[in-house]
Amino acid sequence: MPAIPSAPRSARTRSWWGWGYTDAHPDDAECAALGALLPGTLARPLPVPRIEDLPIARPAVTAPPSLAHLVTADPRARAAHAMGKAYRDVIRALRARPGRIPDLVAHPTDDREVADLLDWAGEHGVAVIPFGGGSSVVGGVEYRGDAHRAVLSLDLTSMDRVLEVDTAGRSARIQAGALGPVLEERLRPHGLTLRHFPQSFEFSTLGGWLATRAGGHYATGRTHIDDFVQSLRVITPAAAGTSWRLPASGAGPSPDRLFLGSEGALGVITEAWMRLQERPRHKASASVAFTDFHRALDAVRAIAQSDLAPANCRLLDPGEALLSGASHDGSSVLVLGFESATSPVDDRLASAVDLARAHGGRAKTPPADRDAPADSAVSAWRSAFLRMPYLRDGLARMGAVVETFETAATWDRIPALIDAVRTEVGAAALKLTGHQATINCRLTHVYPDGAAPYFTVAVAGRPGDEVEVWDDIKAVAGEILHRHRATITHHHAVGRDHRPGYDLQRPEPFALALRAAKNALDPHRILNPGVLLD
Repeated sequence: MPAIPSAPRSARTRSWWGWGYTDAHPDDAECAALGALLPGTLARPLPVPRIEDLPIARPAVTAPPSLAHLVTADPRARAAHAMGKAYRDVIRALRARPGRIPDLVAHPTDDREVADLLDWAGEHGVAVIPFGGGSSVVGGVEYRGDAHRAVLSLDLTSMDRVLEVDTAGRSARIQAGALGPVLEERLRPHGLTLRHFPQSFEFSTLGGWLATRAGGHYATGRTHIDDFVQSLRVITPAAAGTSWRLPASGAGPSPDRLFLGSEGALGVITEAWMRLQERPRHKASASVAFTDFHRALDAVRAIAQSDLAPANCRLLDPGEALLSGASHDGSSVLVLGFESATSPVDDRLASAVDLARAHGGRAKTPPADRDAPADSAVSAWRSAFLRMPYLRDGLARMGAVVETFETAATWDRIPALIDAVRTEVGAAALKLTGHQATINCRLTHVYPDGAAPYFTVAVAGRPGDEVEVWDDIKAVAGEILHRHRATITHHHAVGRDHRPGYDLQRPEPFALALRAAKNALDPHRILNPGVLLD
């Protein structure tokens, strides 16, 4: 099938410093109201940062005439590509401390132009950082160091077409710069979907998902992007290559696995064949309340170890349930959802609710009519889920330290892990700031052998030292995760901010193999220096 044109881009303006769209940011009054929820925050919000106030130096290099049409030194473009969207990035922008701003931003439109840009960068000592939607929350899209004379941000969003669709094999060849909504809009006429929906879906790209081994928000089944990959095309400073498109293979180490999660350190992913699914036609959801959080954990484990395979099985602790509006009586809330392209899912939902009730849950009878109004707790959670990153930025403007970190561990370790994070991170935040922290927990993904707890920490920061407080809290959290043998990241890469935890977890022979691959594929060591590999 011939290439499919890209979907129209949104006319709304993306924020260069914070999450999402500028017109969705909390105004000063809403920021102040948010700050009132955390004792010790600022009396008034920090002003929205201006690019004119940033220390943007003249570019250290100039692109040759043959590449000039692909490259810009526009200050707004450079500022928007300087950092990701972690709390650390947002507060640095608010304090006008962005770190190293790229000298140039490039927008290639095909593989040849990517290769030409890499060749030029290698010849002139220019570091290259592949860039998708810019939603990184681990320092993965910024340059830290001084080993290169200049930095080029390689923005792939002009490479955003669906090139082929194989309806018989339910797969498609898609360029890596396609943002989530663009990708899904191009697949919709075929009745197909990738069914990969991270919270950053609207502002992240297929290539970013692949390079970071991203996780979607579906609770069970195929949720990590790895599971959807048939083959990859990668451009490196040494060569270009495409892996074979196969349904499965046992032929030695997988070339795709080498690049999945490599965060641009080994090469630039420019396109991929992805496994697709039929769009769901049957959906049902319900919520279950628990007075005992540990019994709720048992209920979630029972559902995960059944054959019911819910699309959503999200457990909110009392604080998280209150924050999202799912509960106001101190209960924990389990949000359940099922979907299918082929058959009704009401019986599966009813069975999951019965399992939850057997562990002390309280639930309304699920509606038999799929067109009935959605459960109010489910609706409240869904709205809060999409709004939360904007509220985090509003709290940042009030000088609060607010961040979510995520992990995964086996079921036997989960209760102690959750208790340790609440106790020890809370104590560390109090010592660092003099203020009591709010620490909420939710389980977002569940597996037969374990689960993925996500923790949100919010505390009034020390004015001007918010980044230092964030770093110290993150270090304490990382030590707890290591002690409980929990992963340093469940779904969004290592970057620079998770390197210490990642280095403790990776076996040394694997680390040596990665370094060898880096040296072979990037002889100039220009790609994304410092991320994942030394």
